[in-house]
Amino acid sequence: METTAHFVALWVEARTRFSNQLKTMQAEDLKKKLGDSPNTIGFLIRHIGDVELLFSKNVFGNSAVQVSAKTVIAGHDTGEWTDLTSLLAYVEESFETLQSTLLTQPDSVWSEVITTKEFGTKTKAEALGRIVSHAAYHAGQIAIINKYAN
Repeated sequence: METTAHFVALWVEARTRFSNQLKTMQAEDLKKKLGDSPNTIGFLIRHIGDVELLFSKNVFGNSAVQVSAKTVIAGHDTGEWTDLTSLLAYVEESFETLQSTLLTQPDSVWSEVITTKEFGTKTKAEALGRIVSHAAYHAGQIAIINKYAN
């Protein structure tokens, strides 16, 4: 599983853009948002966890995953993501779940094609690129909100 190991290492390293911010996150940061922007930091943290669990289950076939992707279902920030301890536990679970799911993938799986309503038809390697960029994209939003929001 040389290819799989390399892909997992890539994803883990890219996710540090998100996970490193969590080390200094404070409960009062969770309600921050920029101006009329619809999303708080708390929502974005929960959203990253939701999507990682969805990828584990729906893209990479981990049928043991139980997920209620509340941020995806609601489609907007409901203001409920204010408990830092539970959010940190949730994204630690989503990280561990996706990592263990990815590590079970044989090298041959990366060229398999998958179709989802969210991002169309992609190889599993391309889908991995999607989850890598998803976490990095929202990590950037979190960093900007945390730096510039009141």
